[in-house]
Amino acid sequence: MSRHVALLRGVNLGKRQVKSAELVAAFQAMGFANVKTLLASGNVLFDGAPERGGIEAALEQHFGFAIGTVLRTQEEMRALVARDPFKGRSEDADTKLYVTFLAEPDARTLPMPCAIAGDFEVVEITEREVFMLAHRLPNGRFGLGMDRIGKHFGTKRLWTSRNFNTVLKAAA
Repeated sequence: MSRHVALLRGVNLGKRQVKSAELVAAFQAMGFANVKTLLASGNVLFDGAPERGGIEAALEQHFGFAIGTVLRTQEEMRALVARDPFKGRSEDADTKLYVTFLAEPDARTLPMPCAIAGDFEVVEITEREVFMLAHRLPNGRFGLGMDRIGKHFGTKRLWTSRNFNTVLKAAA
């Protein structure tokens, strides 16, 4: 039985609150073992053989609203870390590293190059991931790359983004 990571889209934003204990209980009720949440941003590690549609249906029934779910194995997360998509760059006070995960293999539809100088830069794309550097803007916020990527993938494709530190923790 392999270890999986469920990356939930849009939870703990506004009225879409999902408590970690409830999330663990929901995944256990689906029959998954060794369920653990990671941070409070909709990341669940578990053992079992998942099916995305079944997880999404069970989560909607449990929480009362639709929760898009992108699945990866823990091995896939480890492989993302090993490929070093940011070429040794690390986060600092003015730079953040993000990954956009897609449920289906259509990340390469993003037009390249995809960047705004001093704002964000897409540094690598796989079939199902987009790796982005975001820079701190004068207003203190980080790059608008997520907005640009989100507009490209829109609501017709299931996607969610995570800070690379979350990926590192999920891979560990």
